Amino acid sequence: MSTFDKRQEGFEKKFAHDEELRFKAGARRNKLLGLWAAEKLGKTGDEAEAYARTVVAADFEEAGDDDVFRKVRKDFDAAGVDQSDHQIRRTMDELMATAIEQIREGK
Repeated sequence: MSTFDKRQEGFEKKFAHDEELRFKAGARRNKLLGLWAAEKLGKTGDEAEAYARTVVAADFEEAGDDDVFRKVRKDFDAAGVDQSDHQIRRTMDELMATAIEQIREGK
């Protein structure tokens, strides 16, 4: 195997690893978002965990974060929870940073 081939293989492995971490961080962020939203919706314990799982599942509807945002927005609107679109998206961003940090720390 030439140096070029080894280098290419290294890049491919790094890309695969980065994509796996991105997927894990997204799923973790969605769970954290679900738990945050559940608290706002007055859910606790098993009910909050179940709700968080529905937020994680919502991410598989389409690419990107809009499906998750729409789920939380819809649930907040139905329950009369007063949170702006900006607040929800800001919380999503903050929780993504938290999720990445947790994964890096091995939590």
